[in-house]
Amino acid sequence: MRKQNYLTAYILIGAGLYFLLQQWHIPFLSNFSTWPTLLILLGVSLLIHSYLSRDYDKLFPGVILLGLGVHFHAVAIYPNWVEHWSIYAIIIGLAFLIRYQKTKVGLYPGLIILFIGLFMLLSITNSQFSQSVHQFISLLENYWPIGLIVFGVYLLFKRK
Repeated sequence: MRKQNYLTAYILIGAGLYFLLQQWHIPFLSNFSTWPTLLILLGVSLLIHSYLSRDYDKLFPGVILLGLGVHFHAVAIYPNWVEHWSIYAIIIGLAFLIRYQKTKVGLYPGLIILFIGLFMLLSITNSQFSQSVHQFISLLENYWPIGLIVFGVYLLFKRK
């Protein structure tokens, strides 16, 4: 079998497992006979294909599909799971970083998106962190002109 058929084989194996799981009606696996399971299976298929065939272009969509599938399962199963846009930013940031691990492309966008997602997640879930952020932002709102003055003086006296 050629390498291009491997991805199709992985996807067909995953789809077969999914439909077999639906037909058997196993009680403790009944939560996995939903559409997020298809996202997880597609993501895992793309990741397996990427690592085994060393075709790392499929790492990014594989991580995104896997992350979205896990997130949607967690929303349905765990009542305390956070449903906020910051989770999607974290998934995209992780996808950039995992792709960077193999291709050396996308480090800075991955870090920026990941930190924005983590920052927003912490600001909505941790009240003490949220209060600290609001205090810092109010401090910036009051003293930003001083920052402009200091930066302007720095630009005047810096050596080339």
